[in-house]
Amino acid sequence: MTTRRTFLAGAAAGVGVLAAGQAAAQTLLRPLPANPAQAAGGRYRPPARLGMGGTQISGNFVAVGDEQAQATLQAAWDAGVRYFDTSPWYGLGLSERRLGAFLHDKPRDSFVLSTKIGRLLKPDQSVAGTKVGNWAEVPPFRHVYDYSAEGARRSIEDSLQRMGLASIDIVFIHDLSPDNGDMKERWTEYLEQAKTGAMPELTRMKNEGLIKAWGLGVNTLEPALAAFEAADPDIILSATQYSLIKHEDALKRLMPVAEKRGASIVVGAPLNAGFLAGKPRYDYAGKIPEGAVEKRRRLSAIAENHGTDLRTMALHFAAAHPAVSAIIPGARDATQAAQNAASMRQTLPPALWEELREAKLIATEAPLPS
Repeated sequence: MTTRRTFLAGAAAGVGVLAAGQAAAQTLLRPLPANPAQAAGGRYRPPARLGMGGTQISGNFVAVGDEQAQATLQAAWDAGVRYFDTSPWYGLGLSERRLGAFLHDKPRDSFVLSTKIGRLLKPDQSVAGTKVGNWAEVPPFRHVYDYSAEGARRSIEDSLQRMGLASIDIVFIHDLSPDNGDMKERWTEYLEQAKTGAMPELTRMKNEGLIKAWGLGVNTLEPALAAFEAADPDIILSATQYSLIKHEDALKRLMPVAEKRGASIVVGAPLNAGFLAGKPRYDYAGKIPEGAVEKRRRLSAIAENHGTDLRTMALHFAAAHPAVSAIIPGARDATQAAQNAASMRQTLPPALWEELREAKLIATEAPLPS
């Protein structure tokens, strides 16, 4: 196991990244991009446009120890991040436990938290330490799907206990989607259960003050659009669908519906699970689409010509749409957490975006950072 000293050094290195390309004092004092506290109609939005996704601290793809996870969260906090997204599914409870341990001494009104429902965790010693899905080493739990009203209530109560909290800001109905590997075509059955169960129950929780907003957390567009047809979600966590390298479909189909309904979008995986940060994988399945590597090369070259990097350019693009209330890139270590915050503090030149449009690397109608 890597020593605590190594990760503390990583945290220090990560904080140092904050000053890259700018005067250190200016970088550290500049606030992260903010949102209005409420959207039109009073729907809740996270107050800042940058949050942190909780997949990587629970061992997505590669095992991560407790000390590394805590150092990563500390680096994000020190960099000004105050919105954290997690789920019972992430590491089968590990992400929620680690996040709760980090937040236990923080005033409840000093951070925003979202988690998810749809999977209940059951004790199972036989899976302890094994690989389940993308999770490298899981604790002794397995999951069962439950999108009923009772299941939604139970899931929230379990999450509150794992995190040691009394309330959650945002709840997403999780992975109710055809790309979910062990659900696949049955997603429509679970959608019907959620329409009569989880969706009205989450609305009741919102009225009770237990949560502030709810929506879907999915990696495809169809379930999110179906939720708008069936109910009145406040916010959608749309992962992998609105990024610098893939955004046309969401731009045409999801964003207009969200804006019309007064809802907002949290962009998950704005770097396509690390692909736009140079990793040899794309999204969660790992298969890289044909032509994506060459497109990434062209995007990176333009970024470098304008004095920035691909990750920074990609994060700014994903956050620029007015329907987007936040982006939540993940971070595996302190350096990555600090780099994400440093990227969002940079100011990118208009000529960069003009060149991307001229090169037809982004959609003509895509909103650009101001």
